[in-house]
Amino acid sequence: MPIFTDLIDVSDLKNLIDSSGCRVVDCRFSLMQPESGRQEYLAGHIPGAIYAHLDDDLAGPVTPESGRHPLPDVAEFICLLGTWGVSNDTQVVVYDHSNGAVAARLWWLLKWLGHEKVAVLNGGLDAWTEAGGALSTDTPTVSPTLFTGVPDTGMVATTEEIAAAVGGNAPLNLVDARDASRFAGEVEPIDVIAGHVPGAISMPFLSGVHSDGTWREADEHRRAWQELLSDRPQEPLIAMCGSGVTACHLLISARLAGRPLPRLYVGSWSEWIRDVSRPVARKN
Repeated sequence: MPIFTDLIDVSDLKNLIDSSGCRVVDCRFSLMQPESGRQEYLAGHIPGAIYAHLDDDLAGPVTPESGRHPLPDVAEFICLLGTWGVSNDTQVVVYDHSNGAVAARLWWLLKWLGHEKVAVLNGGLDAWTEAGGALSTDTPTVSPTLFTGVPDTGMVATTEEIAAAVGGNAPLNLVDARDASRFAGEVEPIDVIAGHVPGAISMPFLSGVHSDGTWREADEHRRAWQELLSDRPQEPLIAMCGSGVTACHLLISARLAGRPLPRLYVGSWSEWIRDVSRPVARKN
């Protein structure tokens, strides 16, 4: 069976879907309506897919110091993967509505635990149905298995180190995946303070996909990163967003561009602003 480590097309998933070594995970989620993704899953999903809830499964409890989607407890998450039927040999395919904005979080969590065989479905559920893929309302019965993994702490950037860099005017290759108006501080529909971390640069994650949610070609990702970093050091990079979810989209983009995997600032903007003494930048 071929191995997919970043993206997988619908045609390839159709060839894998009935394999016992493949596990499909539906990650549909809306920040404004947190239970809508689960309801959509129950109404119809890729056959055999299980459902992962961003708040309940792909993040830990929010604390007064954390962002909106802190990392899940490692032991609990590893156990959850086992109940989903994910072993260290399983090819995992993750999807959401279309562009991978949420699915990328589960992609990254598995990479963080050392599992390379995970890929985001290119174009998501929309691409699946557009290609004539069937939908099911059955909740699959999964045989639990054993998953083992050790988190790679080097893949995570912390608020403390970013604050130290900002405070010391040190070079900071921090790339923000939020849309440009949020980065500029013109609007803020979710968090209580608008703006961005001083020194950060803007790369809205939607720039990496077409209007239908399918990913742009590798050459386009290479050019986008080259242009973004034309007057900056090329490495190392840190990606952030509002809460460490859509930033994972930039990590896939970097991989498609042939770049080393950037680190993820898990706390992101929602954690940065927990302390009102931390500086905030806005574009005029």
